[in-house]
Amino acid sequence: MHRHVRLRPLLGHLFAVLILLSPAAYAEAVSPQEQAQVFASRATSSLMLLRGEGFQRGHQERLEGDIQALDNALQRMPQPSDALRRSHQALVTELRKGVSFGPSEDNVPWGYPQALSKSLRDFLHEVRQQPNAGGSELPAKIEYLAVQYLSRSYIGTFEIAREQPDTYLGQDERLLVPAIDAELASLQGAASPELDKLKVRWEYLKAALNDMNSKSNTLQSVSGRPFAPITVDRHTRSLTSQWMAMN
Repeated sequence: MHRHVRLRPLLGHLFAVLILLSPAAYAEAVSPQEQAQVFASRATSSLMLLRGEGFQRGHQERLEGDIQALDNALQRMPQPSDALRRSHQALVTELRKGVSFGPSEDNVPWGYPQALSKSLRDFLHEVRQQPNAGGSELPAKIEYLAVQYLSRSYIGTFEIAREQPDTYLGQDERLLVPAIDAELASLQGAASPELDKLKVRWEYLKAALNDMNSKSNTLQSVSGRPFAPITVDRHTRSLTSQWMAMN
């Protein structure tokens, strides 16, 4: 009995520590392959946010953090292929190049958005070829949709991998939103406060993503309302961090 009493403060302290842990700390339960997909799309979104919002220091620091998180995920992979390493280097090169142009859109070569989207697609494809790269990919799909949304908000249409229509790399909101809906619906039997919060956040994101209007080249939303890239970016990152923390 006395031993149980002595354990209570220790257990209480441990519980408090777990509450204070960041989502990144919990994300260790998610495979490095899944994390690499998430961080690659996050870094791309951060670059778009950096350019689109006037090169704010906070956005540049976030981009650097995302690139470092991507590097760390790659280092944790068991024997990454040479093709993966090359695609990683190509993606980081394009991200750095996007910063080097400076804030003026006039200094950005016309072909850069296509080069950036291709480098992201190539990297994501190579990650998915690695051993043990399975999993739900739900956070990767949501972050990939956010890249598409921010691209339409700031620089134009994002080129998806149309040669891969059966993977999320070749899909936009018309297929990915219903797929994510179905996956979340399958978790109904595992109800929890954390899952309820995640679903509420997804409902907001779903409305914004469905308004993206990828089938049109006019870069106007379905509703006619202005795009909301900062809000979509914030909710996306919070949702995917929460999902990885739960897994």
